[in-house]
Amino acid sequence: MKYDVVIAGAGLFGSVLARELRDNGRRVLVVERRATVGGNIRCEERDGIPVHLYGAHIFHTSIREVWEYVNRFAAFHPFINSPVANYRGELYNLPFNMNTFHQIWGVKTPAEARAKIEEQRAGMAAEPKNLEEQAISLVGKDIYEKLIKGYTEKQWGRDCRELPAFIIRRLPLRFTYDNNYFNDPWQGIPDGGYNGLIESLLDSVEVRLGTDFMADRDYFLRNAKRVVYTGAIDEYFDYELGELEYRGLRFEHERLETDNFQGIAVMNFTDRETPYTRVIEHKHFEPQNAALIEKPVSIVTKEYPAAWKRGDDAYYPVNDAKNQALYEKYLARAASERVIFGGRLGEYKYYDMDKTVERALALSKTLTE
Repeated sequence: MKYDVVIAGAGLFGSVLARELRDNGRRVLVVERRATVGGNIRCEERDGIPVHLYGAHIFHTSIREVWEYVNRFAAFHPFINSPVANYRGELYNLPFNMNTFHQIWGVKTPAEARAKIEEQRAGMAAEPKNLEEQAISLVGKDIYEKLIKGYTEKQWGRDCRELPAFIIRRLPLRFTYDNNYFNDPWQGIPDGGYNGLIESLLDSVEVRLGTDFMADRDYFLRNAKRVVYTGAIDEYFDYELGELEYRGLRFEHERLETDNFQGIAVMNFTDRETPYTRVIEHKHFEPQNAALIEKPVSIVTKEYPAAWKRGDDAYYPVNDAKNQALYEKYLARAASERVIFGGRLGEYKYYDMDKTVERALALSKTLTE
């Protein structure tokens, strides 16, 4: 065998895994369909501004090992995600906290906020049957109608009553005046974006860009002891059991002749009528960089949810009961292969970046024991 491991995909999962295997003396090849490494955390510099090409990516974690690991390969600056929700021109702080409750109801104390939520969720079933019931049970009708319903229906392309409750079960909700979206102790973004992190991870690793693993699958299987596939598991099996469902995204990047368009990195548009869900102003991801902030131009990105079809980039797995059952069938089918399926698409599960790193590190240990 020419390689110990062939990894299909040079995103974060594949790059961490490749680095660890190489450092443990394994012969590794990474093949990547795109012309660049980094997957969906790829950035591109425009007018000196690092642009997150595939949506906002803020690294946050409660796992010390993971934080220390990524900081070996890139210098991170602190960044606290404090997005603002725009509902038909009304602005509200996120995540849902005392600032939000005051803006919507005029309440000033946690007790008043809890009482208002309790009043608005009166009569809800003890066990919510769908996302709408779950959301109202958590935050009441007003917040659901203004800040959840329209945004979620755009994101998933379905009525909230048709979506499973678990999607929103972990909704950030706090009774303090704190706009920090995440609770994790370590939060930041690599200086200049994520490209340096990925390139450092892949330093001295053999990488073939513009190479479609699926187009020459038999060759790679013949030349590797093990294959790790980070693409969609149903695609690997030529959709023989059926097609898993995903939601897609479309991004519109625009250069503006202003030093400051919206005053914040991420603004969510929560009404149903606005076709996009978020507007990202990229220079605000680097608030420590005064020269960047003062530039007389800015790059903004509008993020549009989209239906997904074969050949499109898949962003969010639709983890309802039907799709999960189909995934389990593919997983059983995979048991007879020499292939390991990893990452967000391979495992048909949405992972934050820190969990992606954690799972890649765990797999590397299994493959080097």
